[in-house]
Amino acid sequence: MARQSVFEMKVTKVYPLLVQKAERKGRTKAEVDELITWLTGYDMTDTDLDVTYAEFFNNAPAMNPRAELIKGSICGIKVEEIEDPLMRKIRWMDKLVDELANVNVLF
Repeated sequence: MARQSVFEMKVTKVYPLLVQKAERKGRTKAEVDELITWLTGYDMTDTDLDVTYAEFFNNAPAMNPRAELIKGSICGIKVEEIEDPLMRKIRWMDKLVDELANVNVLF
């Protein structure tokens, strides 16, 4: 069976995993939604998640210009060194969820 590209994965499959990761760190779904809203501009209470990751990020209503300040490693790769713009956006979200447990006030 061919391996599916992360760009082709449905957000409906990945989003629950992001929430579970945050909850394991003592955080909430609401906090994950808040960081996704901060990063992308989506209102998570009224967003169709039955789209691919590529569609989700390519159609984001308002990517936060401060996202460029997100630094650090995710899966052993420095986020700021990722050349593909779409992959960098995906990793920004991963990094934000990873860091969720390490901050007292997120925004």
